[in-house]
Amino acid sequence: MFAPTSRYYSLGTMVFVDVTGRQIPYRRRRILPQAQKLSLLAQVTVIAGDRLDLVAARGIGDPEQFWQICDANDAMNPFDLVTGAGEILRIAVPQSPG
Repeated sequence: MFAPTSRYYSLGTMVFVDVTGRQIPYRRRRILPQAQKLSLLAQVTVIAGDRLDLVAARGIGDPEQFWQICDANDAMNPFDLVTGAGEILRIAVPQSPG
């Protein structure tokens, strides 16, 4: 269901049974890591017109790993990280998904 590089890949699947007996599968909730406990790989400065996928491509080598930058900066909303040029973002050592 999820690619091996997805943050949801290693999360277990649960089943909710509603009052009619219908079974509804879902993924366990992913708990965000504490950013200050992640090992720092680099810091990058946001440039005008930057997008988080571009920052991830430059800093990690994979634009789909933007979520790792979100984790390293305690960001629930990825768009908040690239709102202005000059902001400094932490890039943590990539963690295994999940």
